[in-house]
Amino acid sequence: MLRAKSSLSMAVNERRRLGHSELEVTPVCLGTMTWGEQNSEAEAHQQLDYAVKERGINFVDTAEMYPVPTNRDTQGLTEKYLGTWMAKQPSDVKDKLVVATKVSGFLPDTHVVAGRLEKNGWLAGNGKETGPSRHDSQSLKAACDASLRRLQTDKIDLYQLHWPDRYVPVFGATVFKYEKYRKQTLPFEEIVGGIKELIQSGKIRSWGVSNETPYGVAMLCAAADKEGCPRPVSIQNSFSLLHRDFEQTLCEMCSPFGFDIGFLPWSPLAGGALSGKYRQGQKPEGSRMTKWPMFQARWLSDRCITAIDRYADVAEKEGVSLATLALSWIKSRQYMKSGSTIIGATSMEQLRENIDAFQRPLSDSALEEIDRIHLDCKDPSQDL
Repeated sequence: MLRAKSSLSMAVNERRRLGHSELEVTPVCLGTMTWGEQNSEAEAHQQLDYAVKERGINFVDTAEMYPVPTNRDTQGLTEKYLGTWMAKQPSDVKDKLVVATKVSGFLPDTHVVAGRLEKNGWLAGNGKETGPSRHDSQSLKAACDASLRRLQTDKIDLYQLHWPDRYVPVFGATVFKYEKYRKQTLPFEEIVGGIKELIQSGKIRSWGVSNETPYGVAMLCAAADKEGCPRPVSIQNSFSLLHRDFEQTLCEMCSPFGFDIGFLPWSPLAGGALSGKYRQGQKPEGSRMTKWPMFQARWLSDRCITAIDRYADVAEKEGVSLATLALSWIKSRQYMKSGSTIIGATSMEQLRENIDAFQRPLSDSALEEIDRIHLDCKDPSQDL
């Protein structure tokens, strides 16, 4: 086994280029998916004030379907809350912010399309419409226009395909099943053509993918070259101590020796499981796993619990919290030099701890022990 190298302490407000893009982002990206469900508008604004104004973070990630778990009554509120905050900021704050959002992937029939209509005020809760979500040009334009309205801005810095238009095993699934393949999947060239239109119209600066596979990244890059469209600059996939699949499947492709695509890990604390708050069967009141026990339940499987307990022992020896260990470990990865870790929180205490973790390097011995545990408990969140 290669000897692990300790990470260096960094300023959370330092800037790095995201992949091959011109976007300069901080190593920490503020996640937002709880705003509108577990967090109020005032709490969302408090998080933004702290992260952006006090800690110097310049990168925020959201999505048209947020908050999650998604439902008609709340869909679109997350972008709206970010928009109302930005509208109050002076230009020297707003202009430095890098805003990323996402368009939903394939859904055969969803309320999300109601949030793309002006007559509904760009909020699904104001309408009753349903319909398919796809990545065709018309759908991309409608979704982008709605996000621009909710965000109260005229350009999105990073526009991401939330998950593919085609079938792929995502959100904990691991096996590609032939019988789930959909013949009506859009050609990659058509998807990229829609993205190109958004770039040329000045509505987005750059684009990225999320929950994507090596095949998808390669085909989208090839299609972009064919269509005269810039290649994707980022990929946002699940990544944590409980899910290190990226290292074997996408790391080379996204490296400077490949397509030079910036990595944006989502759920670095595995849905909160790596905060340690669910250990020994605890069910904190108001927490995600308590309110929605079946939502992302994979993070609390028996295999995950075993791994979490072992990682907690490493954290104790290192003199840090389990959350700090998990986040600092991600920071130590060499492929994060051109990426940014998406962190989220439902309380200010969590937010402070999560940001502070990026200034706490881990020892070589801790990193080596983490790798040993990984070999024993490899990607325990994944299931057939």
